[in-house]
Amino acid sequence: MGEERSETTRGGLVADPGDPATVRSARSFGAAASVYHRSRPGYPTAAIEWLIGDAIRVLDLGAGTGKLTEALVELDRDVTAVDPVEEMLDELEIAVPGVPRILGTAEDIPLEDRSVDAVVAGQAWHWFIPARAVPEIARVLRPGGVLGLVWNSRDIRSDWLRQAGEIMDERHDASATFETYVKVGPPFGAIEEHTVEWVERMSRQRFLDLVRSRSYFITSTEAEQHAMLAALETLLETHPDLAGADELEVPYLTHCYRTRLLG
Repeated sequence: MGEERSETTRGGLVADPGDPATVRSARSFGAAASVYHRSRPGYPTAAIEWLIGDAIRVLDLGAGTGKLTEALVELDRDVTAVDPVEEMLDELEIAVPGVPRILGTAEDIPLEDRSVDAVVAGQAWHWFIPARAVPEIARVLRPGGVLGLVWNSRDIRSDWLRQAGEIMDERHDASATFETYVKVGPPFGAIEEHTVEWVERMSRQRFLDLVRSRSYFITSTEAEQHAMLAALETLLETHPDLAGADELEVPYLTHCYRTRLLG
């Protein structure tokens, strides 16, 4: 999912995922479900293989439009998708037909006890309320099962992406500082980390659509949206690394975290 641009953030993090403003921001993705799926990058196979290991029955929690679901299906896993936004699950059905789709939240997972080998969350952990989500995740996992958390982040070692991030005011981006709050705790064990570097090729229009899919953009005023897009269009036209390019090469880092249910 995404980011929040309001008093509910503190130092780039979501201060309270249960706060009404944060909930409104999370649910705002429903208004842009199609552009969300069209613009957002997927996940490299190597990252997801590391994340879930040999797990077969996998719950994609906070599945959104199915970007992570697609990667799991490509690995021939038995996937169930859960998300609180009906419009997102409608897009998932188009993208990954046949995958069971269930309305639900991390704090109230509509699955039976010990019914999955792995629970994964892509770009979503910062929307969960850990005190309630962790026991629910433990309940649906078999003993020894995996909880895997994954985020794609643009690699701002690239100068033009660093400048784009400044225009987008990404200090408000909760997922940009995920390392500081990937904390699970009992009944899970130690957290392992893994990062995969890769490049996504996309048109300039798709890059701008990616910006349009962000919750801070969706919830901004029309004037703020116009100013942000105008500044980004100028950057894409004038930065020396991009001059004359029909496609953009957008470098990504996929950050993976996994932990196992003890007992």
